Amino acid sequence: MKALIQRVSEASVSVDGAVVGRCGPGLLVLACAMQGDSDALPARMAAKIAKLRIFRDDQGRMNRSLIDTGGAALVVSQFTLAADTRTGNRPGFSAAAAPEIGERLYAALAEELAALGVPVETGRFGADMKVALVNDGPVTIPLEITG
Repeated sequence: MKALIQRVSEASVSVDGAVVGRCGPGLLVLACAMQGDSDALPARMAAKIAKLRIFRDDQGRMNRSLIDTGGAALVVSQFTLAADTRTGNRPGFSAAAAPEIGERLYAALAEELAALGVPVETGRFGADMKVALVNDGPVTIPLEITG
């Protein structure tokens, strides 16, 4: 499972001009399930995301987690994180999980984050979404959990 997390002041996701999810200070999580990902991975990914110390402490150092700050998460599915760009100019996405598996693991990631006490909103799986964000820092970190 792959994720790209961005520390945000705010973020929102719209479908057909209507906002379907938003968060204030916290994280925008772009998530992609990969072929072979197990049902155990969303819990591990959620724990990593919730505990990753990328928020400023009182000294301005990145030393606090999403849980520490009481921040929220906007979780958006993004199969393009599976892009293979090693050859040619057109990315291949065959490493992404099949849609029915990807949707299940994406939903599980959001549920696992919420179970850790993080306020969570989501995009709409498989939809053409417009994502707006104010990146705080900027801080953008790729994550990959395997196994």
